[in-house]
Amino acid sequence: MYFYISEKTKMSVKPKVAVFGGGSWATAIVKMLCENLDEVGWYMRSEYALEHIKKEQHNPNYLSSVEFKIDQLKLSNDINELVSYADYLIFVIPSAFVHSELQKITVSLKGKILFTAIKGIVPESSLIVGDHFYTHYNIPFKDIGVITGPCHAEEVALERLSYLTIACADEDKAQIVADMLSCNYIRCSISDDIKGTEYAAMLKNIYAIAAGIYHGLGYGDNFQSVLMSNAIREMKRYVKKVHKMKRDINDSAYLGDLLVTGYSTFSRNRLLGTMIGKGYTVKSAIMEMSMVAEGYYATKSAYELNQARENNKAKTPIINAVYAVLYEHKNPKKIFKKLTEKLN
Repeated sequence: MYFYISEKTKMSVKPKVAVFGGGSWATAIVKMLCENLDEVGWYMRSEYALEHIKKEQHNPNYLSSVEFKIDQLKLSNDINELVSYADYLIFVIPSAFVHSELQKITVSLKGKILFTAIKGIVPESSLIVGDHFYTHYNIPFKDIGVITGPCHAEEVALERLSYLTIACADEDKAQIVADMLSCNYIRCSISDDIKGTEYAAMLKNIYAIAAGIYHGLGYGDNFQSVLMSNAIREMKRYVKKVHKMKRDINDSAYLGDLLVTGYSTFSRNRLLGTMIGKGYTVKSAIMEMSMVAEGYYATKSAYELNQARENNKAKTPIINAVYAVLYEHKNPKKIFKKLTEKLN
């Protein structure tokens, strides 16, 4: 279901919202919210970035072309101030740093609605972010939601037509967030598959690294299409193991998000893979990049979670190959040549 924000929603639903994170996707979400809300809370750790936004009206580090009206923003580097301020909390912090940031929270999360736009697993708990909130912060699932693509922050900055999927067990809360994000260049659909969409958002980054490695090794478009076809089937097997429910893996939240991440020149995960395929070491490729490639961390988590299922593993040759290159330091050319023999 796709819709624009309704006049009724504009009139009747005005929750306070805060975004937590200072990267490109956080910046894009703040931009979308500012299309519909009078005030948006925005937390980031960097005091320099906050001061720059106040003076220059744009994020100095990410999507610097996006200009903000400062009177619409409630800026702070005090996470507790904005947790207390907002009704809806949208977390867009890289998964590797979620745990340390959440440990700073000393005020109550009771009664807060938490949405995550984080595409990864919390390393300290080996849980997707929604499950981490439920398990460690006693947030009921009806108050937890997910914001996923297919959507790149860079195209939001350019105001190119883009689509989001908003998932929550409580359909009303999903629609409230969808209404807050919808505008003339953003369409939103809602879903009740919280776990499936969150796992899919994590897995597609791994497959984008694989696509990048093949690109760096010189494989062409014909092969890339075979890789993506195999990747969506692998995703279906994996997600079915972790959360079995009726879903259409060809929906935009799954296949669409996979395709845009696997093919787009904006994809940082594909870029990481391309650099490795061209001969960079994993360490040097990561150091060369200015942004976090979530797929690097997701690969380890996804691989280890699957291995832990022992006799109930999903068949994951692509994830296994990426893991071998990133964490076992195997030769990309040899590993991915062997992988071609397993694809069809």
